[in-house]
Amino acid sequence: MAGKRKKTGNDNTIALNRKARFDFFIEENIEAGLVLEGWEVKALREGKAQISEAYVVLRAGEAFLLGALITPLLSASTHVHPDPTRTRKLLLSRQEIDRLIGAVERKGYTLVPLSLYWQRGRAKLDIGLAKGKKQHDKRATEKARDWQREKARLLKSGT
Repeated sequence: MAGKRKKTGNDNTIALNRKARFDFFIEENIEAGLVLEGWEVKALREGKAQISEAYVVLRAGEAFLLGALITPLLSASTHVHPDPTRTRKLLLSRQEIDRLIGAVERKGYTLVPLSLYWQRGRAKLDIGLAKGKKQHDKRATEKARDWQREKARLLKSGT
């Protein structure tokens, strides 16, 4: 099931990048696995992750997550020196990486992390293939959202 994520009843979300949909037009979603160390998995189980400042880069035919903050637990081992913002490798198939390289290099797309979640005991990252929004696009989005909110308020008070 490449690129799609089933919505289940239980919420397995670790971290969301809420600003991504405000700053970018998301064209497509891709699901990727993460290469993590033991202390990172424990910290993710406690929900100590932040991906709002993170981004995805493609280099040497591989995908990497940069800028994601995974705060180490205080009970981390004494012999491990955790780096909260280290570069983490993403697990994608060769075809997906080749397609993404083409989109990023030739068509001017950006890869933005949207959410970090658990799926069958494994940490997964939802990546958005995105185009950046201009300032007037952001204003239009905000105006449409405000109108939807106002419309709902009017319908609610009218009945």
